[in-house]
Amino acid sequence: MARKKTTLALRVNGDNPNHHLWNNRGVWWCHLTVHKADATAERLRFSLKTRDVDQARHRRDKIFDDIAKHYDIAA
Repeated sequence: MARKKTTLALRVNGDNPNHHLWNNRGVWWCHLTVHKADATAERLRFSLKTRDVDQARHRRDKIFDDIAKHYDIAA
């Protein structure tokens, strides 16, 4: 029986550089879902603590890299 791996639910829209970002009263946030091997899912939200969209994109990408390493998956 094959074991399932943890995966990130990343629906990246190449036409939208702000995928997984939203602006809440001027501060950028990141939101994503991690589907775990035990059939559970975890919704993750992070304040990116910036009002600058370029900085928010950079921090979002860093978060994706960190989560991929933590869960030992390719995102």
